[in-house]
Amino acid sequence: MPYLASEEGSLRALESLMTEFFHSCTTNDRKREIEELLNSFAGQPGSWRHCLYFLSNSRNEYVMMYSLTVFENLVNKMWVGVASGDKAELRSCLPKLLLSQHALLPFFIRNKLCKVIVDIGRQDWPMFYHDFFSNTLQLVQSPSLAPLGLVLLKMTSEELVCPREDLSVARKEELKKLLLDQIPTVLNLLTGILETVWDKHSVAVTTPPPSPTSREPGELLSTSVVPTSANIAESGALCLLALECLAHLFSWIPLSSSITPSLLASIFHFARFGCQQPLKTKPLTGQMVGHAERARLGVMAMNCINELMCKNCVPVDFEEFLLRMFQQTFYLLQRLTNTHSHSNTHTVKSRLQELDESYVEKFTDFLRLFVSVHLRRIESNAQFPLVEFLALLFKYTFNQPNHEGYLACLDIWSIFLDYLTTKIRSRLADSDSVINRYKDALVLLLREVLNRIQFRLNQSQLEELDDETLDDDQQTEWQRYLRQSLEVVARVMELLPSQTFSVLFPVLQEDLDIYLGLQQFIVRSGTTGRRLNITAEADCRKLHCALRDLSSLLQAVGRLAEFFTGDVFSARFNDALAIVQRLVEVSCYGSQISLYDVEMAVPSVLKPDLIDVHAQSLAALQAYSHWLAQFCSEVQRQQDQTQFVDLIRSSMAATTPLINAKVPEKLLLSACHLLVSMATTVRPVFLVSLPAAQNIFNLITENHNHRLPQEAHVLVCRALSNMLLLPWPSLPEAEQQWQSRSANHTRLLSSLTQQYRLLPRPPSHHPNSKSKAVIQQTLCVLKDLVDSISGEATKSRQICYHSLQESVQVTLALFPLFIQQPDVTDEMLSFFLTLFQALRVQMGVAFTEQIIQTFLSMFTREQLAVSILQEGSSGSKAVEKFLKILQVVVQEPGQTFKPLLPSILSLCLDQVYPIVAERSCPDVKAEMFELLFQILHQNWRFFFKSSVLSSVQRSGAEELMENQAQFITAMQAFGQSFLQPDIHIFKQNLSYLEVLNTKHKLYHRKLFRNTMLFHFINVLLQVLLHKSHDLLQDDITLALYNMAAVDFPAFYSSFLPEFLNGCQGLDPHQRTTLARNFTPERDLPSFSQGVYRIVNDLRFYRLCNGSLPAGTLKL
Repeated sequence: MPYLASEEGSLRALESLMTEFFHSCTTNDRKREIEELLNSFAGQPGSWRHCLYFLSNSRNEYVMMYSLTVFENLVNKMWVGVASGDKAELRSCLPKLLLSQHALLPFFIRNKLCKVIVDIGRQDWPMFYHDFFSNTLQLVQSPSLAPLGLVLLKMTSEELVCPREDLSVARKEELKKLLLDQIPTVLNLLTGILETVWDKHSVAVTTPPPSPTSREPGELLSTSVVPTSANIAESGALCLLALECLAHLFSWIPLSSSITPSLLASIFHFARFGCQQPLKTKPLTGQMVGHAERARLGVMAMNCINELMCKNCVPVDFEEFLLRMFQQTFYLLQRLTNTHSHSNTHTVKSRLQELDESYVEKFTDFLRLFVSVHLRRIESNAQFPLVEFLALLFKYTFNQPNHEGYLACLDIWSIFLDYLTTKIRSRLADSDSVINRYKDALVLLLREVLNRIQFRLNQSQLEELDDETLDDDQQTEWQRYLRQSLEVVARVMELLPSQTFSVLFPVLQEDLDIYLGLQQFIVRSGTTGRRLNITAEADCRKLHCALRDLSSLLQAVGRLAEFFTGDVFSARFNDALAIVQRLVEVSCYGSQISLYDVEMAVPSVLKPDLIDVHAQSLAALQAYSHWLAQFCSEVQRQQDQTQFVDLIRSSMAATTPLINAKVPEKLLLSACHLLVSMATTVRPVFLVSLPAAQNIFNLITENHNHRLPQEAHVLVCRALSNMLLLPWPSLPEAEQQWQSRSANHTRLLSSLTQQYRLLPRPPSHHPNSKSKAVIQQTLCVLKDLVDSISGEATKSRQICYHSLQESVQVTLALFPLFIQQPDVTDEMLSFFLTLFQALRVQMGVAFTEQIIQTFLSMFTREQLAVSILQEGSSGSKAVEKFLKILQVVVQEPGQTFKPLLPSILSLCLDQVYPIVAERSCPDVKAEMFELLFQILHQNWRFFFKSSVLSSVQRSGAEELMENQAQFITAMQAFGQSFLQPDIHIFKQNLSYLEVLNTKHKLYHRKLFRNTMLFHFINVLLQVLLHKSHDLLQDDITLALYNMAAVDFPAFYSSFLPEFLNGCQGLDPHQRTTLARNFTPERDLPSFSQGVYRIVNDLRFYRLCNGSLPAGTLKL
């Protein structure tokens, strides 16, 4: 902007420029031109004087905002270079401008001007701007200017306590101390404002019932006064500002005597506003008077209370004070759940519905904080009626106006139940008395939570929950609601097992009777069909609700399975047996009458219900597989096994008819999972000989035309394989029948892989989609079989590998033919990865070496480049799998695979690393660095021949080192990764270096110490300076400490001066100050503080020096 003679002319020019800039027709190029003009004007020395004129004489909001931005930049970025006379002028002019104009300015302009004044205070108070804070306090005390004073006060709290980078650490500490000294005065003033408004606008009414605990009836609630609604609005804004101010102050000041009972009482007076119903002036019009303002005050008061509640560090003398707070809150909770204040038709739920939603949320937050942070402090206090509190919390929970509020309250109950469980475990002696105190409340809670998940009691509310859209946890809204409810049931079960069982079982029985009675309503339809003869709308609705509830209750029964096993198996045996027998009966019934195949009146509703009940009965039975396994090992010692055998036989009879491609998938998968649990967890000796199991063997090995869906097929194959491979519990080795089981397993796998092994393999063969499908389906099954026995005994793994051998050879022969087909390569490498993880011992050294050499020869530099550069593709995933296989190989103890190390290192450093070094490729990069780390960690002596002990004994003598060049390249790769933006790789690699130091003293090794240590420290300090990885600040500081600890004297006397000399933008005096302030401490907390200070102050000095005018003389 050319300099114009008159300021008036400049103002007009600026106004027209700003209007043009924000006009919708202005092009981007023109906007850039205007921006450059404005920036160059702002950068001129003395431009702030023009801005002062603009601010005083313009009503254009754009111009005012621009002028304030110039001031803000001046104060925050260039203040050190501003002449002292100019600073004094600004400190005088801007507050005067604010006082004269604040009523006319738009609030966002006024707030920006306040912030500039506070920014000046942050720089200059109290030395050069001694009346900054006292002026603010004067405004707060002035009746007409109090709102402005409160805005300034809140900003002062925000900007001076948590200042940004533009201050030195010493100044930050000084400001916090100065403000803390002022806190008693500030809190007194704010108390005065709240009390004055309350007293001025209130009328005394009869005293309410004090909290049932207050020994002096209502010292804090002396007389309950309710402000008249017409008057509260005018002072509401003032109180709102005072409460906002308090909320921010409470977020950082410690709990102390400055927070007086009268201040607390005032806050609670306003918190009570949130509990009040909207008042109606004329019943006909229903117009609300000031309700929104009152609600806002209530919300903000609760905000203040919650800020105090958050503080876990409570001084002993403050505990009495906390009790007062809880008594006040107890009173509020009574108000919220009190139904007698209006007519009896006014329910608690409708009261809560009429309240401001934010207030109810804040109150729930308070209750959560009370239970999670302070319950342990207050529970033992005889003055606090905890059981009555729980009764009110119960009322509050089950009258929430919406589902989110209800689930938030259920969370509070879960926290309480966890607290109770922990307390009982730690006080086993008087656990009964603790439980008896809360027993009635818990049974009541259990009954109500169970009621809340039942459609027959709450159909309209539960139908509102979405049961289709999945959230981030892969749950629908209904599933989340049910899961949270069942978690509360499970926690109560842990405390009161027999009561929970006796509450749940009758409810389940009721719905079961309806389900089991459906058989009588099935009639013939046509020649072969069947129809469910229930058609009346009311009957269909009743059936729908019963089926939905049965499904939920079956999930509840499954969730409780863990409470019947282990030490309590015998004591609770009869209850568990009753449950399992009932589940087996329901499952058999469902499979026999196959209701999913029956015609019905409203199939779109009832058919999914029937399928779900059947699937949930199987899933609940599966949940008891651990109980069945314990039953199995108990009956091994007894003669009479009929009860157990009948349960297993009936379970299999319920399961096997459903393993059929025509069965709905949800039901099919439930049956498959139950079959897997029977084979894997329960493992009865006779399972494989049951006719039902034989039928499944025949189905899988002979019936290739009616193939099951892939997921079900994989599960069934896993179950069949595990029946033959897993050792039978409680039987000696001689009775395991390994020979016949091995032969059967070989036959099973031979049948499963028949098509795969017969795939044609001429070199010229161009694979078609059919052979690709065979490869992918077969390898998916084989991978799953191997994975499922990876943690089992050697014998199981030997048999498995023996059966797999031919398929493994076939896969290795096919691999080169499919190297250009990344999706097939990925599948093959997934299979080999699982093989290496589970069966590498069984595969033997020679064959493992052959596999690795085949892979190494196929993954040429060109092939790697093609695969890696297609980020996220199958090719890139195949390379990841290959690197994972190599990780498994290099972790093998002993000398077995040591001959492969040089070629693996070469692949890593010479082939993969150059491709990924300068590109993002996060997934491949992560696996490559993991491989490098494992090579170093598991094969340290490949580089350093001597042990840690001998290197210590040699005390600094020459270390024996081999493969030094590769070690240096590996370290350079790690160092390079710290210069790149990827925060995940940074975190991973930093932790790898720390592990190598912990286990192998990496930082102490002569080569590292002499040639790399200070380079790494330098890089990490630069990262902190640039704030590029601030989330990892603590991790980086710890690594710096461990590196510096190798030689603290050298770090402080040699590295630090060298580092500071290399830092641009500092003068010699500042370098000396920075070095002096980093005190040569050797403990981690002091060192961390030193790092924080040097990084912060170095940035601050650079900012100051950058803001000085050219040619400034520095003293």
